[in-house]
Amino acid sequence: MPRGDTGLVRAILGPTNTGKTHLAIERMCAHSSGVIGFPLRLLAREVYDRVVAIKGEKQVALITGEERIVPPNARYVLCTAESMPISTGRSDRPAEGLLPDFAFAAIDEAQLGIDPERGHVFTDRMMRARGREETLILGSDTLKPMVRALLPDAEIVSRPRFSTLRYAGSTKLSRLPPRSAIVAFSAEQVYALAEMLRRFRGGAAVVMGALSPATRNSQVAMFQRGEVDYLVATDAIGMGLNMDVTHVAFAGLEKFDGRRERRLTISEMAQIAGRAGRHQRDGTFGTLGLTGDDQGLSEEEIQAIEDHRFRPLDFLYWRNPNLDFTDVKSLIGSLEAKPTDPLLRAAPLAVDLAVLKLIAEDPAMADRRGVQARRLWAVCGLPDFRKVGPMHHARMVRRLFSYIGEGGHVPPDWFAAEVTRLDNVNGDIEMLADRLAGVRSWAYIAHRADWMADPARWTARTREVEARLSDALHERLTQRFVDRRTAVLVRDIGAKGAAALPVTVAADGEVSVGPEPIGHLAGFEFKVDQSARLADKRLLLAAAERRLGDELDRRAKALIDADDAAFALAADADGVAICWEGHRLAKLAPGRSLLEPAIRTARPLDRLSAEVRAALRTRLEQWLERQVHRHLAPLVALSSAATDRSASSGVRSVAAMLTDAGGVLPRKALMSAIGALEQADRQALHKLRVRLGALDVFLPALLKPAAQYWRAALAAVRSGETMPAMPNAGAATLPADHDARGAGLAYRRLGRSWIRIDLADRLASHAHKVRAAGGADPVDRELATSVGLDEQAVERLMQEVGFAKAGDAWRWRGRRSQRERPEQRSGNAFAGLAQLKR
Repeated sequence: MPRGDTGLVRAILGPTNTGKTHLAIERMCAHSSGVIGFPLRLLAREVYDRVVAIKGEKQVALITGEERIVPPNARYVLCTAESMPISTGRSDRPAEGLLPDFAFAAIDEAQLGIDPERGHVFTDRMMRARGREETLILGSDTLKPMVRALLPDAEIVSRPRFSTLRYAGSTKLSRLPPRSAIVAFSAEQVYALAEMLRRFRGGAAVVMGALSPATRNSQVAMFQRGEVDYLVATDAIGMGLNMDVTHVAFAGLEKFDGRRERRLTISEMAQIAGRAGRHQRDGTFGTLGLTGDDQGLSEEEIQAIEDHRFRPLDFLYWRNPNLDFTDVKSLIGSLEAKPTDPLLRAAPLAVDLAVLKLIAEDPAMADRRGVQARRLWAVCGLPDFRKVGPMHHARMVRRLFSYIGEGGHVPPDWFAAEVTRLDNVNGDIEMLADRLAGVRSWAYIAHRADWMADPARWTARTREVEARLSDALHERLTQRFVDRRTAVLVRDIGAKGAAALPVTVAADGEVSVGPEPIGHLAGFEFKVDQSARLADKRLLLAAAERRLGDELDRRAKALIDADDAAFALAADADGVAICWEGHRLAKLAPGRSLLEPAIRTARPLDRLSAEVRAALRTRLEQWLERQVHRHLAPLVALSSAATDRSASSGVRSVAAMLTDAGGVLPRKALMSAIGALEQADRQALHKLRVRLGALDVFLPALLKPAAQYWRAALAAVRSGETMPAMPNAGAATLPADHDARGAGLAYRRLGRSWIRIDLADRLASHAHKVRAAGGADPVDRELATSVGLDEQAVERLMQEVGFAKAGDAWRWRGRRSQRERPEQRSGNAFAGLAQLKR
């Protein structure tokens, strides 16, 4: 695009959010053709999409180092500054498929002429890129003296900022307002901040200049849609990327500029801070309090940023555009030529020139002349996307030139192998980002029609690999730095009334706040989703505490009105409890008596309101009382007789002892009480369904399975022991290893087995009847066989009844008197002997 002398040149200068880029787009679209150069590939892509929406795909081209979309006879070109279609001495042919010149031209962020690495490019475009009819130079107010001095015929238009920008002070990361962008100056710091925001706020989008457009757009789209309220970025966002940001926070005020660690200039701070507040919405800026040795923003810096007053530029970097390709030495000399204008300074050593000097150390390369020197310089322009440094990058350039230096092409086998090596979506964020940087180099090469024999094929191949890697990188970034569930909950915590997200409880108990599941509600107990990270569980529990109160009260009220069949008694290693659908509601604890255990409601019920919790507790007490009366009615009646003043002392004594034992006691434990009973007392106990058996005193009705279960459960509650395994319904005997003693099951031990006490009583009664009738064999052989007693158990039972075996016959010897034994203290040797004797 040659320089013209008739077109209008205007410099549109002002701070951020003055609509400079929007004006350039409008002016370009008003002309028959146009080109705009941008500082970033990402920004060029963003504006390309906007212009396509206005003019259509066939009219618009996009040209960057790694991306080239050029429809035939495209009239509008969006590109990076380096890729502007202008003769720069690096390309030996005009841009194919483009017009020879344009009616409109613009260079964006022209104040970057002060950048040590790329400044000479922006200076060159500002001074030499012209449209036939109109040229716009867009930049900061600091560029004004440079425009006046270098372009005296240019019209300068100053534009005010649409909104106000105010300093908001230093803020902790956990207290950042929503819609904030945090700016860091290294990938490591970006990742660390994004990880902290994931824990505190549910996550953040990540934007860095090294990301591909697809990855960057996907990340920004998450932020724009409100899926996350925070964005962590490098200073790349300062270059015109438009996002819905209300606050910009600096994670630091120093950065490494490629040569040294230095403090940001005020204009750099303003460029970044200006991303806050778009169009007529005000914005704020501040620091994070994570700046290490930084002292924060000074009053002078704050005032300058708020008032948009910065020190004017007093020079720009420049590189000679008129290159000498006689030989490589002459080329280097022309590149290092000093400017004659005092406002221009020779550009510092950039990567392309550093690589050229390294290659020129080889005499064979230094002798390249003419076309070969021009091609060598073109290859040196391959960007160092992977930031490996001139020394390593020079190896890549040297090999590439070995193929194309004599007019050849890059071998397709080598190209395909290198791209295939990078076509791998496995690995972490750093590995994927490194592969993307590598693919960008091959995409740059693929777009050179003079370097590749089949550029269309390889362009499609590199675009395909870049798209795959971009999608994978976006997925990894989202997985690592975004917890949508936490983001939803954080937003919900701040919501009130109608703005609060709905809480739903699915049929399987899954609890969701809005679209995000947070856990399961099992009965009244909320369990955090197992997939949640440990650091997020507290937030999920807080959300459940805040939002499940109404659901828990609803369940409790339904239980209060439910039938008794809704509840059940259950026992496990944690004790005996009242359950609902398998969920513990209350644990039983020792109370005033065996039949009146205390109720300790489960901890999940503490989330109920006090009124509802009290009502549910009353309902559980009523259920327990009814069940005890239902299953242990004879024992309840016996308990009442123990306190009945109208009953005799003998009846009350036996009733009290038997009630306390759960309705079953060995007869020898009641010998003295039974011996004192009158006939009327025995009749009274008979009416109470008490069986004064030969071996045991018991209530036969309590031997039914349900009564057995309740007796064992209440006995376990009182003793604090684990409830034993219940025998099968109607089991006559139990194996020797069955624990039938601790919880008071109605079984008697006979050698190696247990027999139910009512069956033992039948055998004992039969023996006494046979003896009274003068019979020879007191053993009920048929019953003993039917219940499965072996001969040893039969002998043990008959001995307890009072019989001794003499040969094959049984002889009555009577029961041994229960003599009083002196109390033996534990730990005494005689106590140990006594125990062995027993």
